Amino acid sequence: MHFIIIFASLIIAWSIRRTAYFRIRFSGRWRQTLFLFLFPPLLVFTTALALLCMGTQGQMGNWQTDSKSYTFAIGSLTFFTLLLVKLAFKGWQSINSLRQCPQTQIGTQKVRLLDTQALFAGQIGFWKSELVISKGLLKTLDPAHLETVIAHEQGHYHYRDTFWFFWLGWVRECTAWLPNTNILWEELLLLRELRADAYAASRVDNLLLAESLLMVVSGQTPQEIEVFCAALGSSSQGERLERRIEALLNQAEVVDVQSSHYWHHFLLAFLPLITVLFHQ
Repeated sequence: MHFIIIFASLIIAWSIRRTAYFRIRFSGRWRQTLFLFLFPPLLVFTTALALLCMGTQGQMGNWQTDSKSYTFAIGSLTFFTLLLVKLAFKGWQSINSLRQCPQTQIGTQKVRLLDTQALFAGQIGFWKSELVISKGLLKTLDPAHLETVIAHEQGHYHYRDTFWFFWLGWVRECTAWLPNTNILWEELLLLRELRADAYAASRVDNLLLAESLLMVVSGQTPQEIEVFCAALGSSSQGERLERRIEALLNQAEVVDVQSSHYWHHFLLAFLPLITVLFHQ
């Protein structure tokens, strides 16, 4: 019986992700993308947790349980935990490196100076992230354009993007085997940047922000910092950059109106836990 539960959850998770990208409409993109990205992994996780709670002995109806499904649950949860520890360690290393950078103040904003001529600006940290700006960026941008960059990064801080995307990045690592994982991840990164762009555009000139984005991307070099980082140039290559520029020029609204009914859909992922009640 346990293997039927495992097989059913894997088939459902795979099926939802298989056609995930083609279900996303422009309206409600945040809600749709987040649901398609999170629901399948959550279903697999709760299934493994349910099997762990049921243990190696007992039965469900007329079916006797065995240790194989329990081993699957232990192995899956151990794998997920190890990936979490790995990402947390990389993030801890990033924060330690950040603390070696000198701190200064630009207007009312405290920033860390990164000793590189590459153009970089980003929030680095966990819940309370810090703004990091490269010396190259300070030399390249004039005060007006620099203000737009800071406003964009304040948007990341406002939405706690470094915190939430650490956990989403963990989910990505855990479910790389599911179809369309990278497509949905890139879409989430784009939507994150669009949201920060919209936040900044409500405070500074959107045309200056678009110019700043183009300058930063054109002078950007690949950064090794990925964990606990939300940077201006994230997900800004090719078509994604065009979509950001277009949204800024058209002042498009990209943040969905939050609805409590939306979150109710995630409760379906906890259905495997109900099977624990039928275990004897």
